[in-house]
Amino acid sequence: MSYLKEVFSTVKSESPILYWIVMIHFVGAIACIPGIFIDDRVLLGLNVWVKPMKFLISGGIYILTLGYLITLYPYSNRKKHIFRNIASWTLLFEVAIIVGQGIRGVQSHYNVSSPLDAILFGLMGILIAINVLQMVWFLIDTARLKLNTTKAIQWAIFLGWAIIIAGSWVGGQMISQLAHNVGVADGGPGLPLVNWSTVAGDLRIAHFFGLHGLQIIPLFAFWLSRKWNTTTKNQILAVTVFGLLYASWIAFTFYQAKQAMPLINL
Repeated sequence: MSYLKEVFSTVKSESPILYWIVMIHFVGAIACIPGIFIDDRVLLGLNVWVKPMKFLISGGIYILTLGYLITLYPYSNRKKHIFRNIASWTLLFEVAIIVGQGIRGVQSHYNVSSPLDAILFGLMGILIAINVLQMVWFLIDTARLKLNTTKAIQWAIFLGWAIIIAGSWVGGQMISQLAHNVGVADGGPGLPLVNWSTVAGDLRIAHFFGLHGLQIIPLFAFWLSRKWNTTTKNQILAVTVFGLLYASWIAFTFYQAKQAMPLINL
């Protein structure tokens, strides 16, 4: 908990604008909760307020993570400011589209049923593409620059960027087929809250774990550095093994989904 407070404190002092955009995401997610109980509209088997809530949480976590990680890079303040603005504003606009479409009771993703819906979906794609290009930039810079952290944590951050790019590629696979399910139409029976299909393949599973590798792998490296007093070489080896296992899990869930198999068959 103290580490989380440090992250929020660092982000707030370094970039108040990014910090408040993160807070807009989290407060917005909380504001969606009453809608789940008051509004009985359902879209693809899920209450219309659940998807906006999930994207608000996920977007807030990513922006907060980037806001903190960028403090470790030897960039000028101007360069950091540019990167922060690109991530925070583009994702704020994207989630605003998702919330707006949820309020309308229509799909935000893969929706080309009207000119307005097609424009909004296309705009979302552009905003995400901008962020993926920025992720590639960070991946390259993590490999070539010396970050203000240990070698093991820097290696974990590099793996995190590589995996989130892979997770974004899975998102591209969903866009190419204008659906996230494989074997059945989107919607139908799914796991609580996440709504991952329990009767067919669902590419959102690999996408989800891919996008959150940027938090999970560096957090593992940080925890390891606090709990295991060993050589840098051993810590890097442990992070590598963990990263490979995590990547293997994503590859497995992607393969399983492409075979039209659910993660949990109910």
